[in-house]
Amino acid sequence: MKKVTPLITVDRIEPCLPFWTEKMGFEVTATVPHGEALGFAMLHKGGVDLMYQSQSSVDADLGESGAPAGLGQEMASGTSTLFIEVEGLDEVIAALGDTDVLVPRRQTFYGMDEIFVRLPCGTVVGFAAKAE
Repeated sequence: MKKVTPLITVDRIEPCLPFWTEKMGFEVTATVPHGEALGFAMLHKGGVDLMYQSQSSVDADLGESGAPAGLGQEMASGTSTLFIEVEGLDEVIAALGDTDVLVPRRQTFYGMDEIFVRLPCGTVVGFAAKAE
């Protein structure tokens, strides 16, 4: 294995992009339209890549591939949480703005200083730095 890149399936991609681009400094490296909206978006910053795909785009892409019907909905209802290690948490917290904080900043038993947030599209993200 060489790399893991999360593919996050959501109802709509557009509500997620400002968080990643404006607040976290990611670059959108590719998009694919699906009807009047985005069907797919790829983002990159440093050594981190993320992919988002809309539920309707998954269903359309897989159409007659033999995949189970409703796979897009199943993928969108998954419970994956992104856990991103960062150099320092202060800069991330300053950039969060009005992002919905689920777990306020805390020190963990495993030596991390962390915070968990929910993005407007529903993705749950934990940011963590090694505690000093």
